[in-house]
Amino acid sequence: MAGHSKWAQIKRTKAVVDAKRGAVFTRLGREITVAARAGADPDGNFQLRTAINNAKAAGVPAANIERASAKGGGAGTDGSQALEEIRYEGYGPGGVAVLVEVLSDNRNRTAAELRLAFSKNGGNLGESGCVGFLFCHRSEVTLTTNSTDGIDENALLEHLLELEADGYELTSEGALVHGPFTALETLQDGLRQRGWSVQDWGHQWHPLNCIDLPQTDQASQCLNLLEALEALDDVRSVSCNPVSYTHLTLPTKA
Repeated sequence: MAGHSKWAQIKRTKAVVDAKRGAVFTRLGREITVAARAGADPDGNFQLRTAINNAKAAGVPAANIERASAKGGGAGTDGSQALEEIRYEGYGPGGVAVLVEVLSDNRNRTAAELRLAFSKNGGNLGESGCVGFLFCHRSEVTLTTNSTDGIDENALLEHLLELEADGYELTSEGALVHGPFTALETLQDGLRQRGWSVQDWGHQWHPLNCIDLPQTDQASQCLNLLEALEALDDVRSVSCNPVSYTHLTLPTKA
């Protein structure tokens, strides 16, 4: 019986993991489909190339990637054109600002699911624009290094001054470079051309002001809210401002 019980637990755990993995694959497939509307050739479509890179990093099978790309490039004959990119805004516990980006084929269903997730976890879904001004939509490129000494900061700074970058943050694995929203393609291409190892790139909502959550229950409730939002099928990203960020700003070019 003990062996049977252990096997049953393993099966339940695997089912949960598989379900979460399937949800991630579905979400990334939708992003590829939407990006492919502008052209199914990744070489000529930077947004599609980025979506495919994210899918590969998450382990999405090549067949799924090809199918999603073909779906988006097929002039919407399968209903792919019904997907809308929508941004929702709201508040979490302790006044935390929350931005949610979705890909939805049914606005009413998505809004209802988001409203329920907010209300069940100490938050509330707000009006459009209620917290957007608290964030900056910027380009971010993640760099990695195999050097035991970490990133060569002087070399990085020299190269970033040549590119359209605003600043950088050193990380345990390398550095996070950020710049204007429109500079993502030139920024990551420029870093590659200068010999840097680019691990990831994309657009992120970066909080301009962060707040502290001194109460443990509020922090826990906020985490529950973020997890509930990210678990929704239509959600592609969730951004908030409950933690502090430190970053280095590049000096102004002469």
